[in-house]
Amino acid sequence: MPRAGTLPAVLTGLFVTVLDFFIVNVAVPTAQRDLHADAAAVEWVVAGYALAYGSMLIVGGRLGDIHGRRRMFSVGMVFFTLASIACGLAPGPGALVAARIAQGVSAALLAPQVLAIVRTVYTGHERARAINAYALTMGSAAVFGQLIGGALIHADVFGLGWRACFLINVPIGIAVLAVARRVIPESRATGAVRLDLPGAALVSLSLVALMLPLIEGREQRWPLWTWASFAGSVALAGAYRARRHRESPLIDLALLRERGFTVGLFTYTAFTMGMAAYFLVLALYAQEGRGLDAMEAGLLFVPIGAGYLAASLLAPRLMLRLGRQVIAVGALVRVAGLALLFVMVAQDAAIGWLASALLVDGVGMGLALAPIMATVLAGIPPHHAGAASGALNTVQQVGGALGVGVIGILYYGSLAEGSSTAFLHGLTYLIAVALVLAGLAQLLPRAASVPSASSHASGASREGVQS
Repeated sequence: MPRAGTLPAVLTGLFVTVLDFFIVNVAVPTAQRDLHADAAAVEWVVAGYALAYGSMLIVGGRLGDIHGRRRMFSVGMVFFTLASIACGLAPGPGALVAARIAQGVSAALLAPQVLAIVRTVYTGHERARAINAYALTMGSAAVFGQLIGGALIHADVFGLGWRACFLINVPIGIAVLAVARRVIPESRATGAVRLDLPGAALVSLSLVALMLPLIEGREQRWPLWTWASFAGSVALAGAYRARRHRESPLIDLALLRERGFTVGLFTYTAFTMGMAAYFLVLALYAQEGRGLDAMEAGLLFVPIGAGYLAASLLAPRLMLRLGRQVIAVGALVRVAGLALLFVMVAQDAAIGWLASALLVDGVGMGLALAPIMATVLAGIPPHHAGAASGALNTVQQVGGALGVGVIGILYYGSLAEGSSTAFLHGLTYLIAVALVLAGLAQLLPRAASVPSASSHASGASREGVQS
């Protein structure tokens, strides 16, 4: 049973892991100067976190199923807090990169437990509200990450500068750990469940082989090793599939026979391909094309955040009426906002005029995200909650890396023609992705069914939700 404080505690943990993915964008320039880091080290401050996080998420979710989701949430938060201290105190670029990789692994232990706890602890309308709060938290951390980072660096609290972007996690982590045991019920899969170590190695290596070229390929102009890595990812995934007869698989392939889950993963991929890429090129355009500093560029994200927050509160009610079509509506609202932004940029409108288009786009994001998650998780048995949550979070990272890779080619490939032209090419890609999202929504089940309280209670009993 959920307790007062369960949702705030787990969502706070989620917030800092997502925030750390985006806040580093504004911390990197000053950190590079302070630590005398070269370009390769700067890339790995960002890429190291993303690679470790994305490649370990499915393993992290399965560990929660086996050893207890509250336990793995707490373990992840302990190591995330320690890694954040290491980032904030890093004496050189090598130490910072190593600490960022440790942060990514820690986040992969923590993050899948959040959605799994929501899936197993809450039922009916409470679960729908909790999933919406999850989407609201994740989107807010992404949208406001750059603003929070810019504000911390601008305030220069205790003279910490960029280091505050990492050390801010320390009091948050301590506060969450202080209440976790009291407010988060324990849950785990019952029965003879174990971690399939060879399968875990195959899945993690497959994801590393997929994500590494997505992160590094554009910068290195897609050398031969990137294509070999993609091929290796497919081969490793095939090797995992060949082991499907083993007991306690890391990913039960029966999940992929669930239409809502499989199509939902593709739908979520399309969404994430348009979100992380958008934030990247918008930040680049604001700073390189319009000459804004980190704080001013962060303020440009406020209209997106306002629209996102408002629409996220409205999305559950709309889903009751429109079902899967609320995702399509959100995607088409994004198309309208991005098209309006395209016109304004093409006409070189004053920066303040862009706010209306950014607001509309934020509304579209907010309408789509929570319904996608509800659809993906509908019908997933409680004993697969951790694995399913890990898969969903992994898709978020892969989709984000893929989107950034594609839009990077378009943006930097046309940057010689000016920042505005490069941004317009990026917007064209984003409009196309939003249209694909609207189309994929039509393939989802007509209604994302929410299990009844009684069915959830029996499932929770089998799962062993503990006080």
